[in-house]
Amino acid sequence: MIHPPISLKPYGNHALLVEWPNEVSEIILDSILDFEDFLRKDCLEEAEWETISAYNSLLLVNPSVEIDYENFESKIYEWYEQSKEAPKRPQLLWKLPVSYDVSFGIDLEEVSKNIGKSVEEVIELHTSNIYTVYGIGFLPGFMYLGGVHKDLETPRKATPRLKVAKGAVGIAGKQTGIYPQESPGGWNIIGNCPVPLFDKAKDDPCFVNVGDRIQFQQVSKGEHELHKIEAEVGIYKPEKVVLDA
Repeated sequence: MIHPPISLKPYGNHALLVEWPNEVSEIILDSILDFEDFLRKDCLEEAEWETISAYNSLLLVNPSVEIDYENFESKIYEWYEQSKEAPKRPQLLWKLPVSYDVSFGIDLEEVSKNIGKSVEEVIELHTSNIYTVYGIGFLPGFMYLGGVHKDLETPRKATPRLKVAKGAVGIAGKQTGIYPQESPGGWNIIGNCPVPLFDKAKDDPCFVNVGDRIQFQQVSKGEHELHKIEAEVGIYKPEKVVLDA
């Protein structure tokens, strides 16, 4: 396991922030998530601790006990060294359907013109890459996906829309993502995914986690509607692939 350097700082009385180098990197993200997995399995009482991971940080929170920072700091560094020998966690790839029909991809032609590619080339660039989930936020279930092809990078819109449809697939700079519910938004909308990404009624409301991989698969508008109905009645299951263990 590659071990980038870390730094620590208190984050209030009940939390400690572990930080990695400030860059967007799969190596750094994997280091964060492997360390988080190691802490939860071998070092921290899961019932007492909450962990929140993102691009280059891991927040450790104990709501019931004040953290003795000086003592706990040395433990974190010691555990980080020990985690070098820990087995890596499995990585999951989710394959999600997207319709790039013009009724959904309301910015598809504009993106095509801006980057000097045909609509078909835009779709090919978007579906050919595998994206990494670097963070989940803004809205419950909104995935910040890194890995957009450099030829597809498109600045976010100068004026955000007041309403972006649920399931809208957008591009902003080096990132792509899916709006899990209707909301305002400034990303360039190129398609729509019929798979619900967040369901508060489920024990695991968001089936995707930080560190997972996402690949988009083009479907027709008719297939999109079919998958939407299947998801509504609970019979649609996104394709999941275990990449390694």
